[in-house]
Amino acid sequence: MILLQGLSKQFGNFTAVDTIDLEVKPGEIFGFLGPNGAGKTTTIKMLAGLLKPSSGTVTIDGWDLALYPNRAKGVVGFIPDRPFLYEKLTALEFLRFIAGLYNCASNGVEERIDYLLRLFGLTEWHNELIESFSHGMKQRLVMAAAFIHQPKLIIVDEPMVGLDPRGARLVKEVLRGFCEQGGTVFMSTHTLEIAEEVCDRIAIIQKGKIVAVGTIQDLREQSGSQGKTLDSIFFKLIGGDEVQKVVEALKF
Repeated sequence: MILLQGLSKQFGNFTAVDTIDLEVKPGEIFGFLGPNGAGKTTTIKMLAGLLKPSSGTVTIDGWDLALYPNRAKGVVGFIPDRPFLYEKLTALEFLRFIAGLYNCASNGVEERIDYLLRLFGLTEWHNELIESFSHGMKQRLVMAAAFIHQPKLIIVDEPMVGLDPRGARLVKEVLRGFCEQGGTVFMSTHTLEIAEEVCDRIAIIQKGKIVAVGTIQDLREQSGSQGKTLDSIFFKLIGGDEVQKVVEALKF
């Protein structure tokens, strides 16, 4: 579903993403982890077509993003970490607007909007202005909008930020159900427990380079951390052993 080949991005003399190769298979929830400044958001923006790579290629569902941007973007639902909402619209108006952007303003779209409002627990507020929504409700509305055009791939940056435990559980169930039906999720998160719980495979990026990729068991083997949790593996792979020791010392 996703193929990155030699993907790089420079900003002046600074290399944010350094020649990464990565493949994400259909039906996976794929986690993309790394410390702040590692290159996660830059990579995600290149995947979503918001940044042009300095070199290398992004292929989505067989379409080269540089050569066929509309084809590639047409199968993607993107949920950024800081989404923009038109807060003077109601939830219903916003979803209709997004449907129009994807040229799916007909063909059963009203039924799909009703379904998504129910799925994300927003039916009761469908005629309320978005400006009156809580942060968690806004997050759920953005996620509903990402599914409006029935994408094959969801790219999501920090999916659980601002969600209460019930909302976080709902999102995890939605993403897993989406993949069970053949969809693919590429997810960046700082919450290692969530990545360990929901991701089929994980890549760890550090200083613009992929330092490890695979299942949790694969990462344990690569890091020599048999039986360890993902946070221990993560700190070892990024060279943060001293930080991990401090974290452990603060636990009561």
